[in-house]
Amino acid sequence: MEMKLEVVPIGVTDVDRAKEFYAGKIGFHADVDMPMGDKRYVQLTPPGSACSISFGSGITKTKPGEIDGLLLVVTDIQKVYEELKSKGVELTEPKMEPWGATHSYLKDPDGNSWTLQQKPER
Repeated sequence: MEMKLEVVPIGVTDVDRAKEFYAGKIGFHADVDMPMGDKRYVQLTPPGSACSISFGSGITKTKPGEIDGLLLVVTDIQKVYEELKSKGVELTEPKMEPWGATHSYLKDPDGNSWTLQQKPER
């Protein structure tokens, strides 16, 4: 059996602000932004990822700020940290965790939290 995670819905209060944050500051690709009757559906994908996030108006029951710890794996966390910092993203300085991975933490404008991770060399 094979299963692939394709889309993770997240709750946001302002669809345009969230889209600007994820596409404009974080660099996610804006795949879909379309009306669906009285609803609006937005889907964005991190560069290099097969899994997307989605949000909109009337799309999910997930409340803004409820998502905690979605993981974005990067190959050079210091470079990503500096790039995001230069775009005005608030995130913690990369830190080596006890289990060997280096992490940096950030939140979107609604408080949904993300972890950037650089895996340890194996």
